[in-house]
Amino acid sequence: MHSNIDSSVTVPPWPFVGALSLRELVRFLRQRNRVFGALGQPIIFWLLFGAGLGSAQTGTSKLDYAHFFPGTLVMILLFTAIFATISIIEDRREGFLQGVLVAPVPRWAMVFGKVLGGAAIAMLQGIVFLLLGWLAGKLGWFEVVSLTPAGLIAALALMFVVSVALTALGFVIAWRMDSTQGFHAVMSVFLLPMWLLSGAFFPSDVGGWLGWIVGINPLTYGVAGLRHYLQNGMVAADAALPSPGVCWLVSFAFAGLMLAAAWRIAGTRSSGDLL
Repeated sequence: MHSNIDSSVTVPPWPFVGALSLRELVRFLRQRNRVFGALGQPIIFWLLFGAGLGSAQTGTSKLDYAHFFPGTLVMILLFTAIFATISIIEDRREGFLQGVLVAPVPRWAMVFGKVLGGAAIAMLQGIVFLLLGWLAGKLGWFEVVSLTPAGLIAALALMFVVSVALTALGFVIAWRMDSTQGFHAVMSVFLLPMWLLSGAFFPSDVGGWLGWIVGINPLTYGVAGLRHYLQNGMVAADAALPSPGVCWLVSFAFAGLMLAAAWRIAGTRSSGDLL
Protein backbone atom coordinates (compact mmCIF):
# COMPACT_ATOMS: atom_id res chain seq x y z
CA MET A 1 0.00 0.00 0.00
CA HIS A 2 1.14 3.54 -0.69
CA SER A 3 1.10 6.26 1.94
CA ASN A 4 -1.15 9.26 1.32
CA ILE A 5 1.57 11.54 2.71
CA ASP A 6 3.88 13.00 0.09
CA SER A 7 7.30 13.02 1.74
CA SER A 8 8.53 15.52 -0.83
CA VAL A 9 6.17 18.20 0.51
CA THR A 10 7.88 20.49 3.00
CA VAL A 11 6.75 23.50 4.99
CA PRO A 12 8.96 26.62 5.21
CA PRO A 13 10.78 26.18 8.54
CA TRP A 14 10.90 29.74 9.87
CA PRO A 15 7.12 30.32 10.09
CA PHE A 16 7.00 26.98 11.91
CA VAL A 17 9.71 28.20 14.32
CA GLY A 18 7.77 31.42 14.90
CA ALA A 19 4.51 29.57 15.52
CA LEU A 20 6.07 27.28 18.13
CA SER A 21 7.79 30.22 19.84
CA LEU A 22 4.54 32.21 19.94
CA ARG A 23 2.72 29.20 21.37
CA GLU A 24 5.20 29.05 24.26
CA LEU A 25 4.72 32.76 24.98
CA VAL A 26 0.92 32.57 24.89
CA ARG A 27 0.91 29.51 27.16
CA PHE A 28 3.16 31.29 29.65
CA LEU A 29 1.13 34.51 29.74
CA ARG A 30 -2.08 32.56 30.32
CA GLN A 31 -0.55 30.87 33.40
CA ARG A 32 -0.24 33.86 35.71
CA ASN A 33 0.98 31.74 38.62
CA ARG A 34 4.12 31.00 36.57
CA VAL A 35 4.69 34.71 36.01
CA PHE A 36 4.35 35.41 39.74
CA GLY A 37 6.52 32.48 40.81
CA ALA A 38 9.31 33.13 38.32
CA LEU A 39 9.64 36.75 39.49
CA GLY A 40 8.58 36.47 43.13
CA GLN A 41 11.03 33.79 44.27
CA PRO A 42 14.19 35.45 42.87
CA ILE A 43 13.19 38.85 44.31
CA ILE A 44 12.69 37.27 47.74
CA PHE A 45 16.05 35.49 47.45
CA TRP A 46 17.75 38.72 46.40
CA LEU A 47 16.31 40.72 49.30
CA LEU A 48 17.06 38.02 51.87
CA PHE A 49 20.64 37.50 50.66
CA GLY A 50 21.30 41.22 50.55
CA ALA A 51 19.85 41.85 53.99
CA GLY A 52 21.21 38.73 55.68
CA LEU A 53 24.75 38.98 54.31
CA GLY A 54 24.97 42.74 53.93
CA SER A 55 27.52 43.06 56.72
CA ALA A 56 29.62 40.06 55.66
CA GLN A 57 33.13 40.71 54.36
CA THR A 58 35.22 38.31 52.29
CA GLY A 59 38.59 39.78 51.35
CA THR A 60 37.84 43.03 49.55
CA SER A 61 34.35 41.94 48.46
CA LYS A 62 31.28 43.16 50.30
CA LEU A 63 28.24 40.96 49.89
CA ASP A 64 25.44 43.48 49.46
CA TYR A 65 22.43 43.98 47.19
CA ALA A 66 24.68 45.00 44.29
CA HIS A 67 26.74 41.81 44.58
CA PHE A 68 23.69 39.57 44.32
CA PHE A 69 21.85 41.46 41.56
CA PRO A 70 23.57 39.95 38.46
CA GLY A 71 23.36 36.45 39.94
CA THR A 72 19.68 36.89 40.77
CA LEU A 73 19.08 38.07 37.22
CA VAL A 74 20.74 34.89 35.91
CA MET A 75 18.63 32.90 38.38
CA ILE A 76 15.51 34.32 36.73
CA LEU A 77 16.83 33.39 33.30
CA LEU A 78 17.77 29.90 34.53
CA PHE A 79 14.53 28.94 36.22
CA THR A 80 12.26 30.59 33.65
CA ALA A 81 14.07 28.98 30.73
CA ILE A 82 14.27 25.58 32.37
CA PHE A 83 10.65 25.50 33.52
CA ALA A 84 9.53 26.58 30.06
CA THR A 85 10.88 23.29 28.73
CA ILE A 86 8.55 21.31 31.01
CA SER A 87 6.08 21.89 28.17
CA ILE A 88 7.98 19.21 26.23
CA ILE A 89 6.86 16.59 28.75
CA GLU A 90 3.30 17.96 28.73
CA ASP A 91 3.19 18.10 24.93
CA ARG A 92 4.30 14.46 24.74
CA ARG A 93 1.51 13.40 27.09
CA GLU A 94 -1.11 15.39 25.18
CA GLY A 95 0.00 14.10 21.78
CA PHE A 96 0.99 17.53 20.47
CA LEU A 97 4.68 16.66 20.30
CA GLN A 98 4.00 13.60 18.15
CA GLY A 99 2.12 15.80 15.70
CA VAL A 100 5.03 18.24 15.57
CA LEU A 101 7.53 15.44 14.98
CA VAL A 102 5.69 14.13 11.90
CA ALA A 103 5.24 17.60 10.40
CA PRO A 104 7.06 18.07 7.06
CA VAL A 105 9.68 20.42 8.52
CA PRO A 106 13.32 19.89 9.50
CA ARG A 107 13.83 18.63 13.05
CA TRP A 108 15.96 21.68 13.87
CA ALA A 109 12.91 23.91 13.31
CA MET A 110 11.11 22.21 16.18
CA VAL A 111 14.19 22.56 18.40
CA PHE A 112 14.65 26.24 17.52
CA GLY A 113 10.96 26.98 18.03
CA LYS A 114 10.93 25.50 21.51
CA VAL A 115 14.27 27.03 22.50
CA LEU A 116 13.53 30.52 21.16
CA GLY A 117 10.11 30.51 22.83
CA GLY A 118 11.61 29.60 26.20
CA ALA A 119 14.43 32.11 25.76
CA ALA A 120 11.92 34.86 24.93
CA ILE A 121 9.98 34.12 28.13
CA ALA A 122 13.20 34.24 30.16
CA MET A 123 14.21 37.53 28.51
CA LEU A 124 10.86 39.15 29.27
CA GLN A 125 11.14 38.40 32.96
CA GLY A 126 14.82 39.27 33.05
CA ILE A 127 14.06 42.70 31.56
CA VAL A 128 11.33 43.27 34.15
CA PHE A 129 13.78 42.46 36.96
CA LEU A 130 16.42 44.69 35.37
CA LEU A 131 13.92 47.56 35.31
CA LEU A 132 13.15 46.95 38.99
CA GLY A 133 16.86 47.18 39.82
CA TRP A 134 17.21 50.40 37.85
CA LEU A 135 14.11 51.83 39.54
CA ALA A 136 15.47 50.95 43.01
CA GLY A 137 18.53 53.08 42.29
CA LYS A 138 16.48 55.96 40.92
CA LEU A 139 14.30 55.97 44.04
CA GLY A 140 17.39 55.96 46.24
CA TRP A 141 16.68 52.64 47.93
CA PHE A 142 20.00 51.01 46.99
CA GLU A 143 22.35 51.27 44.03
CA VAL A 144 22.57 47.95 42.18
CA VAL A 145 22.80 48.99 38.52
CA SER A 146 25.31 51.38 36.95
CA LEU A 147 24.58 51.37 33.23
CA THR A 148 25.80 53.06 30.10
CA PRO A 149 23.77 52.82 26.85
CA ALA A 150 26.41 50.53 25.34
CA GLY A 151 26.47 48.48 28.54
CA LEU A 152 22.70 48.04 28.43
CA ILE A 153 22.79 46.76 24.84
CA ALA A 154 25.65 44.39 25.66
CA ALA A 155 23.89 43.16 28.80
CA LEU A 156 20.66 42.43 26.90
CA ALA A 157 22.58 40.59 24.19
CA LEU A 158 24.44 38.49 26.76
CA MET A 159 21.19 37.77 28.58
CA PHE A 160 19.76 36.43 25.33
CA VAL A 161 22.76 34.17 24.70
CA VAL A 162 22.55 32.82 28.26
CA SER A 163 18.78 32.33 27.93
CA VAL A 164 19.22 30.32 24.71
CA ALA A 165 21.93 28.18 26.34
CA LEU A 166 19.83 27.46 29.43
CA THR A 167 16.64 26.75 27.46
CA ALA A 168 18.54 24.35 25.21
CA LEU A 169 19.95 22.68 28.34
CA GLY A 170 16.40 22.31 29.67
CA PHE A 171 15.36 20.85 26.30
CA VAL A 172 18.10 18.22 26.51
CA ILE A 173 17.03 17.23 30.03
CA ALA A 174 13.27 17.27 29.37
CA TRP A 175 13.48 15.30 26.11
CA ARG A 176 14.55 12.15 27.94
CA MET A 177 11.96 12.57 30.70
CA ASP A 178 8.45 11.21 30.89
CA SER A 179 7.54 12.70 34.27
CA THR A 180 7.64 16.19 35.71
CA GLN A 181 8.71 14.67 39.05
CA GLY A 182 11.93 13.44 37.49
CA PHE A 183 12.48 16.83 35.92
CA HIS A 184 12.15 18.58 39.27
CA ALA A 185 14.56 16.08 40.83
CA VAL A 186 17.21 16.97 38.24
CA MET A 187 16.53 20.65 38.89
CA SER A 188 17.21 20.22 42.60
CA VAL A 189 20.30 18.03 42.27
CA PHE A 190 22.01 19.59 39.27
CA LEU A 191 20.71 23.01 38.20
CA LEU A 192 20.38 24.72 41.59
CA PRO A 193 24.02 23.97 42.51
CA MET A 194 24.98 25.12 39.01
CA TRP A 195 23.51 28.50 39.81
CA LEU A 196 24.94 28.68 43.33
CA LEU A 197 28.42 27.89 42.00
CA SER A 198 28.31 30.49 39.24
CA GLY A 199 29.57 33.39 41.34
CA ALA A 200 25.98 34.41 42.01
CA PHE A 201 26.22 33.51 45.68
CA PHE A 202 29.93 33.22 46.44
CA PRO A 203 32.41 36.06 45.78
CA SER A 204 34.52 35.78 42.64
CA ASP A 205 37.75 35.38 44.63
CA VAL A 206 36.67 32.22 46.47
CA GLY A 207 39.52 29.73 46.58
CA GLY A 208 40.14 26.00 47.03
CA TRP A 209 38.15 23.26 45.39
CA LEU A 210 35.05 25.47 45.39
CA GLY A 211 36.88 28.05 43.29
CA TRP A 212 37.90 25.33 40.82
CA ILE A 213 34.26 24.28 40.37
CA VAL A 214 33.19 27.91 39.92
CA GLY A 215 35.89 28.30 37.25
CA ILE A 216 34.68 25.40 35.08
CA ASN A 217 30.99 26.26 35.42
CA PRO A 218 29.87 27.89 32.12
CA LEU A 219 27.20 29.87 33.95
CA THR A 220 29.96 31.65 35.89
CA TYR A 221 30.88 33.59 32.78
CA GLY A 222 27.33 34.75 32.15
CA VAL A 223 27.15 36.13 35.69
CA ALA A 224 30.60 37.74 35.36
CA GLY A 225 29.70 39.34 32.04
CA LEU A 226 26.57 40.87 33.53
CA ARG A 227 28.63 42.23 36.41
CA HIS A 228 30.81 44.03 33.87
CA TYR A 229 27.90 45.55 31.96
CA LEU A 230 25.32 46.17 34.68
CA GLN A 231 27.72 47.45 37.32
CA ASN A 232 29.99 49.64 35.21
CA GLY A 233 32.78 50.95 37.42
CA MET A 234 31.70 48.89 40.44
CA VAL A 235 33.80 45.84 39.51
CA ALA A 236 36.74 47.46 37.76
CA ALA A 237 39.11 46.58 40.60
CA ASP A 238 38.01 42.95 40.77
CA ALA A 239 40.97 41.18 39.17
CA ALA A 240 39.41 37.75 39.78
CA LEU A 241 36.52 38.51 37.42
CA PRO A 242 36.93 37.06 33.90
CA SER A 243 37.30 39.62 31.13
CA PRO A 244 34.24 40.46 28.96
CA GLY A 245 35.86 38.72 25.98
CA VAL A 246 36.25 35.47 27.90
CA CYS A 247 32.67 35.76 29.17
CA TRP A 248 31.33 36.11 25.62
CA LEU A 249 33.48 33.28 24.29
CA VAL A 250 32.39 30.80 26.97
CA SER A 251 28.73 31.87 26.80
CA PHE A 252 28.61 31.47 23.00
CA ALA A 253 30.34 28.08 23.25
CA PHE A 254 27.87 26.99 25.95
CA ALA A 255 24.89 28.07 23.83
CA GLY A 256 26.27 26.42 20.69
CA LEU A 257 27.02 23.17 22.50
CA MET A 258 23.57 23.02 24.09
CA LEU A 259 21.80 23.79 20.80
CA ALA A 260 23.79 21.08 19.04
CA ALA A 261 22.97 18.63 21.85
CA ALA A 262 19.26 19.53 21.69
CA TRP A 263 19.22 19.06 17.91
CA ARG A 264 20.96 15.71 18.18
CA ILE A 265 18.86 14.36 21.02
CA ALA A 266 15.64 15.41 19.25
CA GLY A 267 16.55 12.95 16.51
CA THR A 268 16.68 10.02 18.94
CA ARG A 269 13.94 7.97 20.46
CA SER A 270 13.27 8.28 24.21
CA SER A 271 11.92 5.47 26.33
CA GLY A 272 12.04 6.74 29.88
CA ASP A 273 13.50 9.03 32.43
CA LEU A 274 16.93 10.19 31.40
CA LEU A 275 18.31 6.71 30.67
